[in-house]
Amino acid sequence: MSIQEIKRRFGIIGASPLLDQALDTALRVANTDLTVLISGESGVGKEIFSRVIHSNSARKHHPFIAVNCGAIPVGTINSELFGHEKGAFTGATADRKGYFETVDNGTIFLDEISEMPMDTQSYLLRVLESGEFLRVGSSVVRKTNVRVVAASNLDLEKQVNRGKFRQDLYYRLNTVPIKVPSLKERREDIPILFKKFAMDFADKYRTSPIRLDDDAEQLLIGYSWPGNIRELKNLAEQLSVLSEKRVVSADELVTVKPKILRKSLPAIMSPEDSSMHERDLLYKVLFDMQKDMTQLKKLVYELVKSNNLEMPEYGATSFLTETNTRQQPSIINYPPDTFDLEPETVSETWTPTANVKPTVIDATMKAHYQQAEVVEESLSLEQMEKEFIAKALDKHKGRRKDAAADLGISERTLYRKIKQYGLDG
Repeated sequence: MSIQEIKRRFGIIGASPLLDQALDTALRVANTDLTVLISGESGVGKEIFSRVIHSNSARKHHPFIAVNCGAIPVGTINSELFGHEKGAFTGATADRKGYFETVDNGTIFLDEISEMPMDTQSYLLRVLESGEFLRVGSSVVRKTNVRVVAASNLDLEKQVNRGKFRQDLYYRLNTVPIKVPSLKERREDIPILFKKFAMDFADKYRTSPIRLDDDAEQLLIGYSWPGNIRELKNLAEQLSVLSEKRVVSADELVTVKPKILRKSLPAIMSPEDSSMHERDLLYKVLFDMQKDMTQLKKLVYELVKSNNLEMPEYGATSFLTETNTRQQPSIINYPPDTFDLEPETVSETWTPTANVKPTVIDATMKAHYQQAEVVEESLSLEQMEKEFIAKALDKHKGRRKDAAADLGISERTLYRKIKQYGLDG
């Protein structure tokens, strides 16, 4: 079965390469009995992928069941999964089969597996490795032949590092990983999905479907969609009910969903936001200047120390904190261990050696430095800001997202600054 046939059968909308890649992996692994771990944000449709795997496997004529591990109370999850014997606990009035027993030869989808208690994880590991399990309150070992497809919206590797998930179970589940892309990773599918949800709503309630004008569609594409497809479907239904016109404008869209203005793409900012981001960028520039000055100081110290040079008073006072302001010698001859100390820790009792000439470079380099051209550095903050942005863009080969992260500003602020300084040419 091809990817396009899978999309038509399961109602999967979209032409994103990431979506097609995930579906292709699901089809390739379907004919095996390998354990599959599906990862992705909440609301991306992980359960659909588990059904795709089951329906294209040799187990398709056997039962399929989806279990939300986070929705089952901790005290009863072992009984739900593996069953229990009569009298095993209060309320156990009869023997009961668990999901692993009733779905024998079929497929069980364990959603939100990161919420599974640690003791249940050990029982699950035994089932995956040997197919054996025990009912709660029983000592009789039972066998099952169930394929497990697990899913999580959390990074299980991070959960392992935090001690909240068994490492051996993680590696046992992660035989074949499938990453379902979030809606913000497949923005090209957003208008198509919205149109589909609007038409479904219109067919159900026998009304004409709504559509978006160009500006409203751009707002839709630029939104981050933390709720993914569920959130998009809810918005389509809200607009279908609340919109007075069948063509939804950007203003009407913002009225129904004000958060739609929180975009990850370039956007017009309010004066308050603009001043805030400009201040952040200015702090970044000043911080980098201070760091450069500190490095320059260290370099000068090392040069003076390694060449056994002397420094005039105006050079020394910029590096050292003088505690005795009454004595202002014209030349300071540093003791041998001065440069092994922090500037503030130079002894106050030390006195300079007499008859020392103020030398910064030796005679062989003097003629060379006399030929150097003195260039006055621009102190314009705007110019420095422009140069920093240009350097960041050059460093990251025009990748604005990486340049914005390096500068410590938002991506939309960087877009605005590039336009302001004419750096987009």
